[in-house]
Amino acid sequence: MTSYLAPSREEERAELDAVVEALAKSPRLSKLVHYMGEKYFRGETEQLQEYYLATEVFGRSKDAFDAAEDAIARVESHRLRKKLKDFYETEGKDHPVRLSIPSGTYVPVFTYRAGEVSPPLPLGPLEAEQPPVALPAASAKSTWKDFGKATSSRLFVHLRRPGWFHLVLIAASGLAAMGIYKLSHLAQERRTLTSESMIAPRPVSAATFAPLSTRASLPIRLMAGYAGKPQTDSAGDTWDADKYFVHGGIWTRPQTFIARTSDPLLFEHWRTGDFFYNIPLQPGSYELHLYFSTWQRADEAFSTFSVQINGDMVLRAFDVNSDALGENIADERVFRDVSPAKDGMLHIAFTSERGAPALNAIEVLPGIPNKQLPIHITTQLTSFTDHNGQIWHPDSYFMSGRLSEQRQQIASSPDPDLFGNERYGHFTYAIPVDTRDRYTLALYFVESYFGPNASGAGGAGDRVFRVICNGETLLDNFDIYKEVGALHVLTKTFHHLKPTAQGKLNLTFEPIVNNATVSGIEVLDESQ
Repeated sequence: MTSYLAPSREEERAELDAVVEALAKSPRLSKLVHYMGEKYFRGETEQLQEYYLATEVFGRSKDAFDAAEDAIARVESHRLRKKLKDFYETEGKDHPVRLSIPSGTYVPVFTYRAGEVSPPLPLGPLEAEQPPVALPAASAKSTWKDFGKATSSRLFVHLRRPGWFHLVLIAASGLAAMGIYKLSHLAQERRTLTSESMIAPRPVSAATFAPLSTRASLPIRLMAGYAGKPQTDSAGDTWDADKYFVHGGIWTRPQTFIARTSDPLLFEHWRTGDFFYNIPLQPGSYELHLYFSTWQRADEAFSTFSVQINGDMVLRAFDVNSDALGENIADERVFRDVSPAKDGMLHIAFTSERGAPALNAIEVLPGIPNKQLPIHITTQLTSFTDHNGQIWHPDSYFMSGRLSEQRQQIASSPDPDLFGNERYGHFTYAIPVDTRDRYTLALYFVESYFGPNASGAGGAGDRVFRVICNGETLLDNFDIYKEVGALHVLTKTFHHLKPTAQGKLNLTFEPIVNNATVSGIEVLDESQ
């Protein structure tokens, strides 16, 4: 069982010292891990990047260093990860706390050895500021004997490190934990405690049973690992700094292009390591969107982690690189019918498997029971509200192709500006949906180039293409002008489309003669 409880600062410092000493025969790696650890303890993790490692640890020139040509930081970090793996399989196998450097980041992560400490229920936003206390495993019949075992486990971790300070701290923690346990026992009936969800008793706080009026307002949009001012995306929606989280480190993406998103600002930061979120919500049905992204990792093999919602596994052996099908690509997963637990919190846990979890953003929207919210995309740079009040979001989820720069007037539409632009060329879309349902897809086309009403040249036969969804051909030898002429909206609708196992409707627009094109995409859940 993986622990959600983070080691204390003293335990982390002691483990860093032990690792530095163990690597003494490899001076470069010893110096590297010591540097990483000191930056971590000083709260300067934003400096744990290739440039600083290369110049401050390995003596590269601050003026001449080029990460594209000099891979010293990546190479030595790869060696360090292998050395740590060997260390914890041999002389460090009995260490209760372990240090790792997750692939794709240079920020150290400290965790308890699997099975060392029983995981408590994820804490609320107010409790997250307090030192966590390990309590008995989840059971409505928890006894003082169970409490003694859990407390002994916590004491054992501390007693492995000598020092009167630790003994005094342990004694105080034990007394405090006993009092907290009594309080939590009184609130037992107000919780659902199941072994399947790995939920254990925890201290009662104002955040745990806060009045509904104090719960977070919707929609909730959080940029994981970000601590600055709120940001506005291309649709005009506001994204807040990270909150409601417990544990995990942060990492900032080096400046680089990222595909399949119109809002790269959402993918500039990560929360990484083992961590979880406790989001206070009113009772109801919600739709949860989790945003991930891939990063070129020359030293990484297959890397997986898991995601649980209120104790239920929703992503197992999840590998972002495989899910997104490439490097430097935005990836989004959607979960409908998400509700808060009995304590009024939505608990989302991210746990390491063969790699460390990494999350870019979280979005919680008011949902429709048993149905995903409609998706409306216009091939424009900004959102558009149609005559029915429906918001169409800016072009996103695409890869390749070009966006037209000149808007055309479409006379046959009640919203002449809605389909006035196009994405054209040879391109794809990967539209995220809940995996459990079937979907209706509506594609909106306009011939805005060929024909006497457009450029004045060409006509039927000058633009022919096909459209494929998840390997199934939806349109073949498709000619817009042949069906409706120029500057008229043509809608093609397809029903009962099944998403991929990765929760995507993958659309391919493939030219046959000249460029493929599309001006709007609509996805509707067919569930009743």
